[in-house]
Amino acid sequence: MKFLVEVEKGRVGMGDAPSVGPVYRSVYAKDGFPTPVPGMESCWDIFRMAVERNPDNQMLGHREIVNGKAGKYVWLTYKQVYDLVLKVGASLRACGVMKGGRCGIYGSNCPEWVISMEACNALGIYCVPLYDTLGAGAVEFIICHAEVEIVFVEEKKIGEVLKTFPHTTKFLKKIVSFGNVTPVQREAVVSSDLAIHSWDEFLGLGDNQLYDLPIKQKTDICTIMYTSGTTGDPKGVLISNENIITLIAGVLLLLQSANEELRDDDVYLSYLPLAHIFDRVVEEMFIFTGASIGFWQGDVKLLVEDIAMLKPTIFCAVPRVLDRIYAGLQEKIRSGGFLKNMLFNIAYNYKLSNMQKGYKHEQAAGLFDKVVFSKVKQGLGGRVRILLSGAAPLATHVESFLRVVTCAHVLQGYGLTETCAGTFVSLPNEISMLGTVGPPVPNVDVRLESVPEMDYDALSDVPRGEICVRGKTLFSGYYKRDDLTNEVLIDGWFHTGDVGEWQKDGSLKIIGKKNIFKLSQGEYVAVENLENIYGLVPGIDSIWIYGNSFEAYLVAILNPNKAALERWAQENGISADFSALCQNPKAKEFILGELSKIAKAKKLKGFEFVKAVHLEAVPFDMERDLLTPTYKKKRPQLLKYYQSVIDDLYKSIK
Repeated sequence: MKFLVEVEKGRVGMGDAPSVGPVYRSVYAKDGFPTPVPGMESCWDIFRMAVERNPDNQMLGHREIVNGKAGKYVWLTYKQVYDLVLKVGASLRACGVMKGGRCGIYGSNCPEWVISMEACNALGIYCVPLYDTLGAGAVEFIICHAEVEIVFVEEKKIGEVLKTFPHTTKFLKKIVSFGNVTPVQREAVVSSDLAIHSWDEFLGLGDNQLYDLPIKQKTDICTIMYTSGTTGDPKGVLISNENIITLIAGVLLLLQSANEELRDDDVYLSYLPLAHIFDRVVEEMFIFTGASIGFWQGDVKLLVEDIAMLKPTIFCAVPRVLDRIYAGLQEKIRSGGFLKNMLFNIAYNYKLSNMQKGYKHEQAAGLFDKVVFSKVKQGLGGRVRILLSGAAPLATHVESFLRVVTCAHVLQGYGLTETCAGTFVSLPNEISMLGTVGPPVPNVDVRLESVPEMDYDALSDVPRGEICVRGKTLFSGYYKRDDLTNEVLIDGWFHTGDVGEWQKDGSLKIIGKKNIFKLSQGEYVAVENLENIYGLVPGIDSIWIYGNSFEAYLVAILNPNKAALERWAQENGISADFSALCQNPKAKEFILGELSKIAKAKKLKGFEFVKAVHLEAVPFDMERDLLTPTYKKKRPQLLKYYQSVIDDLYKSIK
């Protein structure tokens, strides 16, 4: 396989042990894994070395508010941030928080978030991010489970922390606001025998304190990153300094080998949650490079405006965001009239054809890039050269479309919190990797393990199986849960629970989850794979498919595309608002027909056809606990929320 080298032979399973495929690593690591950057022993060194190289570079920027409106970006340099970090560190020491202590950070991405994180790195304190999209229940659990003693909080989230009292006050001793503190909040905290400070007050606590930074080891834990999880309580993933600096060394080699190195004049838009490993390691990469990080306003409705003002050069996204961009562009194309539509299709097919012939994207259709696709590029600020998708699978038709129209490298990655995010990533100008997550990054070993109950054989001509990863990017375990750690870490291999298929070029295609369910007739269903297929229907924004061992059929609850459903209604003489259309039996019949068409086109088996649908006007969201912060579906919560709807769907079939 072109982009892989084999380092160990596969073997047939013995007894209850399944067969395992050969062990592979990136061809860029054929001479061995890259060594960490000299002098880089911890996450603190990532920042410290960047300050030494680029003290005057713009580091952290936010939109200036003038007369209640967001204006231009204002910036702190690397040296200015460094000085603030040392002040925060002095204040943490003054509060008695030392190496090995637990510091929570709760809120949307902002300069204060990164400054607080770097202060933890400086002192060897465990940084414990709290998802800003989670309610008080999860916040309470994490503060108590991690034994957090001080928490930095976005001003508007202080109330959520106060709701966790008195259960968290056993551990929590101090709250620091990223902004101001109200008299009511001060009173609530003081009555619980805690202290609370505004940001400016806290910075003054360590005034005139001189201190030496503690020695930090590679193996020291730098963060307890709680996975949002789809079931049960969040799990605390222990991430070490070595995990992150190993990942950086691998990504640097990968980018260098692909002739796409990061530069100190790159600009990154920070809006994906820093409480998730994907954005955390991306920002560590940008900090190491000496690049600039501009923060969004914290409102998804204003994201396009932030992009236009910042003009990022690198754009990272989860598929949910890219799906919205794709849907918006498709609607603009459809409403542009016959001639514009025809010109776009000619340009699109011409460029895609040339890319499939081996042309680099910037050479495939120079004229059409200027005349047709430049407007799309301007919609992303005009300077994006790499667009990286992660955290969930990106639909192939969306990836293909964006590779053509954005005039940028569109790369898809794969990784988990437990693997310190980046484990696979597709390569620039390799159109054959469309629909895959590319080869492994050059700092891990990977193999597939057969899943006999799904007929996936890691030793077959088309190797399929559970993805297993080995290397120094692997987590140190789940905090206080050795039982769960031992379930997934076996003989140095992390078992991801995801199922992959090796492609001929050495890239990996994610084809589903190891965890599947069985229908009443005994047929196994890999539901995530089906959702990806049914998601190809243009009239659908999101779909959740359900089945169980007591029923013979699949049913689905889906969010129809508003513009598409309203256009269908207009064409069929139906007058109603969107919510009413979703209840219309003819609309359900239409959508069910579209699902059947794609099922037939993809040659799905009879039991894989959806037999009944419910059209939900309100998108699945985190507010109702139906999605994780990275937009993965919470299946148990979806079932609980829609149980009565599911029951009615099965009654309608019978």
